[in-house]
Amino acid sequence: MPEIKAILFDLDNTLVDFMKMKKSAVDEAVASMIDAGLDIPGDQAKVQIWEIYDREGIEFQEVFDRFLIDHYGTINYKILASGIIAYRRARESAMVLYPHVKSTLLELARRRYRLAVISDAPAKQAWLRLCSLGLQHFFETVITFDDTGEHKPHPLPFQKALSTLNVTAGEAVMIGDWPERDIAGAKAVGIKTIYARYGAYHESPSGSHADKEIDTISEILDILSNGELDS
Repeated sequence: MPEIKAILFDLDNTLVDFMKMKKSAVDEAVASMIDAGLDIPGDQAKVQIWEIYDREGIEFQEVFDRFLIDHYGTINYKILASGIIAYRRARESAMVLYPHVKSTLLELARRRYRLAVISDAPAKQAWLRLCSLGLQHFFETVITFDDTGEHKPHPLPFQKALSTLNVTAGEAVMIGDWPERDIAGAKAVGIKTIYARYGAYHESPSGSHADKEIDTISEILDILSNGELDS
């Protein structure tokens, strides 16, 4: 088997606790919109906002605009601005890494692994997260939706990461929290896979089907040291 040379990471819910941040930011936005005059209960507003995210995607940037149009038939800009400002403030304070992410990345870099991110997020949002948490210098390349026009599990994001790093599929391992996207997509192009159980907001009823599963990101160091992906 080829030697593992490159480690490919999903971003949200693998490196960054994205859903914790998102939930906290939405909660603060709704509270602020109510203070500004929103006339429905907070719990109802949150349900409607998350329904919009479910329809439009978690990266939908005009969720509060859509929410207000759905409710009032127009946008109340006092309420909208209050929600946006509260969301942004909460997002900055709630954006956190999972435990041991930086120390693990440092050790992987010390071992001379090639590191990359493959994210379904738009490029601007992915880079804002990476830079806000001081991760931007760890990765040789960051492949986002804007780079390929395709979401995982489409093969193109994985293939672009491999070609940019100049490694083969057999020389790479993908680490992610979403079985149907991160794991299935990587396996389809021949990349070994590690399922990040600790970030799994998208559990599959049939299991992850990954080559390995981990409960904390630092476990990948032992997996690589022991050659557990070589067979």
